[in-house]
Amino acid sequence: MAQPLRLLLICLLLKLAFANPSQADQPKPGPLNVILIMADDLGYGDLSCYGSDSIRTPVLDQLARQGVRLTNFYAGCTVCTPSRMALLTGSYPARVGWRGGVVGYGIKTFNGLAPEVTTLAERFQTAGYKTALIGKWHLGDSAELSPQQQGFETTFYLNKSNNQTKQLWQGNTLVADPFDNRLLTEQFADQAIRFITQHRQQPFFLYLPLTAPHFPAQSHPQWKGKSKRDAYGDVVEELDHRVGQLLETLERNALSERTIVVFLSDNGVEPGQKQWASAKPYRGLKWSALEGGNRVPCIIRWPGKIPPNQTSDLLSAAIDLFPTLARACDIELPANPNASTRIDGVDLLPALTKQDGKQTPRSWLLLWHGWGTLQAIRTGRWKLYVDEVKEIPQSNKGPVLIDLDNDPKEQTDVSKQHPEQVAAMLAEAQKQLADIQASEQTLGGRDLAKIRVPTPPKWLPSNH
Repeated sequence: MAQPLRLLLICLLLKLAFANPSQADQPKPGPLNVILIMADDLGYGDLSCYGSDSIRTPVLDQLARQGVRLTNFYAGCTVCTPSRMALLTGSYPARVGWRGGVVGYGIKTFNGLAPEVTTLAERFQTAGYKTALIGKWHLGDSAELSPQQQGFETTFYLNKSNNQTKQLWQGNTLVADPFDNRLLTEQFADQAIRFITQHRQQPFFLYLPLTAPHFPAQSHPQWKGKSKRDAYGDVVEELDHRVGQLLETLERNALSERTIVVFLSDNGVEPGQKQWASAKPYRGLKWSALEGGNRVPCIIRWPGKIPPNQTSDLLSAAIDLFPTLARACDIELPANPNASTRIDGVDLLPALTKQDGKQTPRSWLLLWHGWGTLQAIRTGRWKLYVDEVKEIPQSNKGPVLIDLDNDPKEQTDVSKQHPEQVAAMLAEAQKQLADIQASEQTLGGRDLAKIRVPTPPKWLPSNH
């Protein structure tokens, strides 16, 4: 063999020998992946990129710089169970049978999201995705209401909140009783990393509803005393770190560029945690339809599609993530939806990706109290309370109109100055509520005749 050819062969062999050993195992270009991360009871002002000066969240701050930070985003509801119903179905929770409360408190544990209702996970599973639920379920305890029956192939979860149960499940196997609440975020992150690594060659949909920082907030031993907000702050800062571990896993497996990452909270600040948590600049807490009860952080990163360094005041909600993520992944929604597939969410993709000049895909949004009553409707800068609300004393005399642009704390009623706006919003709220009640799905489980009936909104004609 000629000397130049021999040298060339040696160089090639050396290059192969010292190449990244996992290079051949790297995923090829293919369908998008989705990671949907939901914090539990995290307030609007609890991330440093949303204004916190006492809780450090460098990972989520960086995620926001790499994508879009939504500042006018609403959870699916003001409490755990209906918020999860909304996220996974794209529907107002009342449309899928919710009548107030959460599983284990106001909803019997043998009731929950009906198996007939199509979930986001089922859509992705039908499209060939590997699906996982790792975290908190809270949509029914019985076998027929389990996440395995709602499109999730891999599961590692609590069936309720971390103050309601001590059992940790993997599939149908009980793996801890009691679990160590301090270690849950780490365990969920480890399982998520394992799932991502195992399915790096396949498209996947990972739903990661963490229990943090839901009460009781208890610091991981390695994070105890790290924050300025006692155990609550420790738990949030650890959560931020664990999200960073997931993002590093994506990077290590060359998945970052084709994975959409969404981070949000399920509702606002829990009343018992208001000493440490924050909804600034808004007021109101979990259960309440005030802004602090359900306006929450939401960050979306999609490299190459959603421009980085965006802050958007687009009126948006958790119900919008179903059609938005489905469209992003080229997953078709039913052409003729019925009660089990009806979606109230709207596709935010054109606005988020700057595909056209339309920046307001959503015109209206209904807002509910945690006990099931429709309390308010949003459009543009306006929010109209259609029910009596204890935090707004003047609401006992009639509908209250708030100009959120100028009154984020919701303290001044301007209904008398804008009677036409009030009339239009009352009519729209009545129309939407009637539509929901005419096509609602019942809850899953048994004893459906015993399910509570919420109080109708005081300033709308009764629809019951």
